Amino acid sequence: MTLDIDFVRAQFPAFGVAALRGQAFFENAGGSYACSPVIDRLTRFYTERKVQPYAPYPASRLGGAEMDEARMRLAALLGVETDELSFGPSTTQNTYVLAQAFAEMMAPGEAIVVTNQDHEANSGPWRRLAARGIEIREWKVDPDTGHLNPEHLEALLDESVRLVCFPHCSNVVGEINPVTEITALAHAAGAFTCVDGVSYAPHGFPDIGALGPDIYLFSAYKTYGPHQGIMVLRRTLGELLPNQGHYFNADSLYKRFTPAGPDHAQIAASAGMVDYIDALYAHHFQDDATPTDRGRAVHDLMRDHEVRLLQPLLDAVQARNSVRLIGPSDAALRAPTVALALTRPGEDVAAELAAHGIMAGGGDFYAGRALDAMGVDPHLGVLRLSFTHYTSYAEVQQLLDALDVVL
Repeated sequence: MTLDIDFVRAQFPAFGVAALRGQAFFENAGGSYACSPVIDRLTRFYTERKVQPYAPYPASRLGGAEMDEARMRLAALLGVETDELSFGPSTTQNTYVLAQAFAEMMAPGEAIVVTNQDHEANSGPWRRLAARGIEIREWKVDPDTGHLNPEHLEALLDESVRLVCFPHCSNVVGEINPVTEITALAHAAGAFTCVDGVSYAPHGFPDIGALGPDIYLFSAYKTYGPHQGIMVLRRTLGELLPNQGHYFNADSLYKRFTPAGPDHAQIAASAGMVDYIDALYAHHFQDDATPTDRGRAVHDLMRDHEVRLLQPLLDAVQARNSVRLIGPSDAALRAPTVALALTRPGEDVAAELAAHGIMAGGGDFYAGRALDAMGVDPHLGVLRLSFTHYTSYAEVQQLLDALDVVL
């Protein structure tokens, strides 16, 4: 079974917009196009149901029901319980709220492990707790490859560690980290795990229940949806941490870590992401399946397509002496987020690519700690080329031709 790329692209209105015609989008790690079901649900909510939800009149009841539907269906897709999933304004904000909860629960001298491979969202909020007496231990990447070695984590774990924070994959290194193995190491030492899935989830929604972490975070605007942060917090930990919401919401797991009022319309529109996954499943498979199984099957379709498109790009940049590829050169080991260290600023090269119809980005992408650890000049940053399953073979070839000219 291979992904029907024509069917996929028909689900994204951006591919039919005249202003974007001929433009190949290679900055998906910064945010993906939105799929039609999300756009349709958001439009419907704003036009028909933009009222306070959960009141007894029809428009309000329907609005609340759509919000509940989004939570229920996303949780089922991700293999967790409905109330273990909550929404927030962004992944960064969700992480800050969690950090405050851990600070209240932990005693001075207890420890949190962070990495220098992370985006700052899953590093900075935890590092700030050092000012409150929490010990911060850094799990360091290999300076040549950017790899996180689980054996090095074991040396950091002891009875004082309460939490291990790490990315499912880095937004510049791209290597897919073994979440289940790392979580098992942490659990054996009596610690919880917090996984930043922002750079992985766009490439196939994970079965979080099977992976096993205690916290999993990602951003809906990078998974074809609205600008919301999605947080899975498993019940055992969620009920242990101090409530960060209104006191009268303390008994509601999905409200305990949402101190601000939710964006009703965007939560409701998030159900459109599941509509899209279900449409892909129905198009490619003839049988019925549970939501989690549908998610797994579509995940594998997406990954297979991405790997086949990614390897020629990796081979092409790997062959250039003037280019340093950050992360693995084997497409099967990484997400299609490709950072290249060059002899000139990545942002300047991205601007040159734009003249060839390539939409890409340059800079440090809030991963300055990772790039610094690997010896990348902070003034140059990297050129980042990132795509997802809706990218076509023709667009990859357009990128390769543009790189031949620009590099």
